Amino acid sequence: MVKILEGVRVVEGAAFVAAPLAGMTLAQMGADVIRFDRLRGGLDYSRWPLTENGRSLFWAGLNKGKRSIAVDMATPQGQEIITRLIVGEGTGDDGIYLTNLRVRGWMSYEELSKKRKDLIMMMILGDRHGGPQVDYTINPAVGFPSATGPEGLANPVGHVLPAWDCITGQQAALGILAAKRHRRKHGVGQLVELALKDMALSILGNLGIIGEMTLNGEEREKIGNSLYGAYAQDFVCKCGERIMVIGLTERQWKNLKKATGTMEVFNDLAAELGADLSLEGERYLHRHAITEKLKPFFDSVSVKDIAKKFDDLGVTWSVYKTFKQAVETDPDISADNPMFTRLHHPGIGTYLTPGNPISFSNAERVEPRRAPALGENTEEILHEIGYSGGQIAKFYDDKVVASAG
Repeated sequence: MVKILEGVRVVEGAAFVAAPLAGMTLAQMGADVIRFDRLRGGLDYSRWPLTENGRSLFWAGLNKGKRSIAVDMATPQGQEIITRLIVGEGTGDDGIYLTNLRVRGWMSYEELSKKRKDLIMMMILGDRHGGPQVDYTINPAVGFPSATGPEGLANPVGHVLPAWDCITGQQAALGILAAKRHRRKHGVGQLVELALKDMALSILGNLGIIGEMTLNGEEREKIGNSLYGAYAQDFVCKCGERIMVIGLTERQWKNLKKATGTMEVFNDLAAELGADLSLEGERYLHRHAITEKLKPFFDSVSVKDIAKKFDDLGVTWSVYKTFKQAVETDPDISADNPMFTRLHHPGIGTYLTPGNPISFSNAERVEPRRAPALGENTEEILHEIGYSGGQIAKFYDDKVVASAG
């Protein structure tokens, strides 16, 4: 079997999360993704988290499976190298360019497309006007922090997960493949633009929130760890561990009642409230009353007491963990999961490294590959785009390019 994206080549000039994540997503499905950087590394080359010796685990995480070329793009020779690389001059390569950098002049779509008319350029922006935005400025602007946090808290609460970056990265990978399909059918390339803020606003609308605010006009309240529109709640068990239980669907709600021995309790509560608790919206409206009825059960049991019973009865639940606890105890973070491989990262260490989570029945799963060292593939890439040994040697002598180490 072949890898699902074998034969696709993408050139990436990017930093931070969204664009590198898009490139990595394609690489982990078999595409040849070549990342170019300055000689000293890009803006994210030393981004936290770091190892004790200062190596970036962020870089290692988001550049897996790519190849790296380091070039001084302030020089005419460096600009020529990157131009030839992007447009695939003389190589028959795909001519696909992924970036979130501020491109102008020789690196703009207008200039590059003169060299290759069917060039595909995926440009990730902050906002649609080209303004500088990042996940941590967009999230406050679209309202989610105002609805996040404990009930009654006045201050907004941000989120540690850069959700808009992650969603944008996945959407950018999809956009590249869509543009490639369009080019195959119609023979034309194009500039594809995706703004981080538009990605967030689209989700705001897709989840019904724009319609809710427009038509109902009421702000979302903070509801702590509850689930808006249905029932979910965290409880602290007798052992001190905190768990989350879900009653989103009618089946989940029924299984939770069965596992906690509260069938009759909630029949009585429903009659008392005049509510139909088989409806998720009713469970949300009466969440505080439901929680009061469930609390004595969780106060009296430890996680060890209920774990097997909950699993056997199909309860949807989990235990709250720290990052460290998750890595150390989750059975799915293991070599038994085909997504993971225990991989050595030179200069960093050996640890379980994920590949792409998608499994294709008729395509080979791409084994996780480490991120390259900065400039690790410089010489081989220069050969691939048509430079002679003598030209390459001069580039090194003139410090136009560099290799790892």
